[in-house]
Amino acid sequence: MELNQLYDWFMSLGEPYGVNPIIFGSIYVGAIPFFWVAMWWLVKNIRNNRSVAGPVLMACCCAVSSYVYLIFVGENVPYWVYGLIVAIIVYAIYSTLQSVKKKKSEIKEEQTPA
Repeated sequence: MELNQLYDWFMSLGEPYGVNPIIFGSIYVGAIPFFWVAMWWLVKNIRNNRSVAGPVLMACCCAVSSYVYLIFVGENVPYWVYGLIVAIIVYAIYSTLQSVKKKKSEIKEEQTPA
C-alpha cells in the first residue's frame, strides 16, 4: 500500500459519521496495540486458569473505543455498536457479581469452624 493510499484511507475513516477523521482515526488505530495486549493477557489467563473477565472487557472496550467517540459527536452510528456496548456492560455487571459471590463464599468458608 502506498503512503498516499494509506493517508486517503485514514482520512476517510470519519466521513460516514461526520466526525473529525484525525480524532476518529487516531482512536481507531491507537486502540489496536491495546487490543493485542488484551489478547495476550487473555491467552495468559486461560493458560494459568485465571479469570478472563478483565482481558475480555479490555478487548471489547478497545474494539468499540472509536465508536464511543462517534456516539458522543458523530452520526450514523451502526446499531451493532450499541448492542456491543450493552453486552459489555451486562458482562461487566455479571462478572462483578460472580466475583463478589465467590469472595463472599470464601469468607464464609474461612469463618466456619471446622
